[in-house]
Amino acid sequence: IRINREGYHRANHFIATQGPKQETVYDFWRMVWQENCFSIVMITKLVEIGRVKCCKYWPDDSEMYGDIKITLLKLETLLEYTVRTYALERMGYSAKHEVRQFHFTSWPEHGVPYHATGLLAFIRRVKASTPPDAGPVVVHCSVGAGRTGCYIVLDVMLDMAECEGVVDIYNCVKTLCSRRINMIQTEEQYIFIHDAILEACLCGETAILVNEFALIYKDLLRVDSQSNSSQLRDEFQVSQTLE
Repeated sequence: IRINREGYHRANHFIATQGPKQETVYDFWRMVWQENCFSIVMITKLVEIGRVKCCKYWPDDSEMYGDIKITLLKLETLLEYTVRTYALERMGYSAKHEVRQFHFTSWPEHGVPYHATGLLAFIRRVKASTPPDAGPVVVHCSVGAGRTGCYIVLDVMLDMAECEGVVDIYNCVKTLCSRRINMIQTEEQYIFIHDAILEACLCGETAILVNEFALIYKDLLRVDSQSNSSQLRDEFQVSQTLE
């Protein structure tokens, strides 16, 4: 099932789809090739609560799926997600495509994440890594709704907040659900989206490169003469409002 979704900056920025099954793996990769997709976002484990949620549609090394050869180029395993970079080649075509699969592994089996920090960092990583001229971002969980809808709404709202200084979660969700029912499945997911956007707006991007940490930490400790407060103290006080 494929449903095109508008992003903030352009139409048809997302393809929301079900997690591939064994019999649809080739169709999935054919779609990725046809649409010139660079980024695949996966928000489910292969098995949750003892049930298969998605088949393993990617190779550990190199494998043929129909007439499409997929070769692993790089594997990056982080605390909350994994990034796999692949080269796609298709029989009869001279072109070679690069595709990255961003696999978020920290969504709990029940409910929603306790904190949005990890998912926000994940979304920012996908956005920063996707070339502006690439095809649609493929987003899937198991059924292609719920978690997939949360991801798309957060991505769009982060762009809206940055560009306009406002957010409109209600109408974004309403538009999304008008195109496919139950893209946001539960009240808990709807609340989580609000909590995530609140955190993003209050805290911004807080990740620090290791080789810059000492210098930035020193700046955080510096006390402002007018406010008689440091940025570190201000950050701590903001963090208390998110509890």
